[in-house]
Amino acid sequence: MTDLHLHDYLIDLPGSRAALNTPVLVIDRDALDRNIARMADFATGKGVKLRPHTKTHKSLDVARLQLAAGAVGICCAKLGEAEALTDSGEVDSVLITSPVVSAPAIARLKALHDRIADLMVVVDHPDNVRALAAVFPADRPLGVLIDIDPGIHRTGVTSLDAAVALASDIAAQPSLRFKGVQYYCGVHQHIASYADRRTAIEERTAYLTTIVTALQAAGTPAGIVSGGGTGTHRIDGDLGAFTELQVGSYVFMDRQYAECDLGGHGEQLFETSLFVDARVVSANTPGMITIDAGFKAFATDGGSPVVANGAPEGAAYRFMGDEHGAIFPSGEGRRLADVVSLQVPHCDPTVNLYDAYHVVRGDVLVDIWPVTARGRSR
Repeated sequence: MTDLHLHDYLIDLPGSRAALNTPVLVIDRDALDRNIARMADFATGKGVKLRPHTKTHKSLDVARLQLAAGAVGICCAKLGEAEALTDSGEVDSVLITSPVVSAPAIARLKALHDRIADLMVVVDHPDNVRALAAVFPADRPLGVLIDIDPGIHRTGVTSLDAAVALASDIAAQPSLRFKGVQYYCGVHQHIASYADRRTAIEERTAYLTTIVTALQAAGTPAGIVSGGGTGTHRIDGDLGAFTELQVGSYVFMDRQYAECDLGGHGEQLFETSLFVDARVVSANTPGMITIDAGFKAFATDGGSPVVANGAPEGAAYRFMGDEHGAIFPSGEGRRLADVVSLQVPHCDPTVNLYDAYHVVRGDVLVDIWPVTARGRSR
């Protein structure tokens, strides 16, 4: 029996969350719904579109909720994610936010383009432009955005002149259509101080604006300016450079984002809705319990998870190997099989460790959703 169906018999039973086999990935459905509504309201108020990044949740079920709340489409980091999330036919507008460069991958991109209404991809090199142009038809051109490097040196053109030249290359191809630019300041999203984050983003946005202005002057206007993220969405909304926001982690609010002042007043703008529930498997050492969630249950690039429930306030988690973690102090009376809930440190790669979300309202399991694009990194 797969993880997706292991707990079917528990759906809608009172207290069923506590009966889940652990470790288990849990969504608080009410908090998730409120997060989606709050971001949608923010975008409406700022007159900006939402194209949420599904690399966070990799879930058709969550994407459905975002689209129903007004999102114009989705972002996918990889071609495989886009294939998985469009298989049902319910998602028909996708931006792939990493370059697709190999011949086999471009063939798959063409097949995806043939079956959905609106597909766009980013490019940052003229060789990629030529490779795409050779495959796609002039009577149904592929939408292309130029990826602009904001200083990370991961992907993207590295200068204004390179952006203008690449736009000209794209515009010269009948089988491609220049749609605009992508600009994602990834390293800025987790600057803890709002003031420091705003200063950094204002400087980076000024650079973006010079490129958009130059493209306009060159006769290749950027109709779409796509980017931003959960950490900078308030600032991005104020500055007004983006036509659409690629926010992702707001749906879950992992530890990394919860530690940031997103709005400038110290308040939490979104709620934690994603947890890993684990269970006490040993309680022999005074002041400490061992739970069944270790390196295999959490991505470790973001530090340690945070104890949300099931241990005293201020209790800390420590990795104890592949299968185990320690909670200390444990408090009095903790027994074998008691449940501890933890806020994940970094949601995107943690989600990729699981086959399913177990969706709860309060202490009741109400649904089980597949992690649709789990492992689709090719």
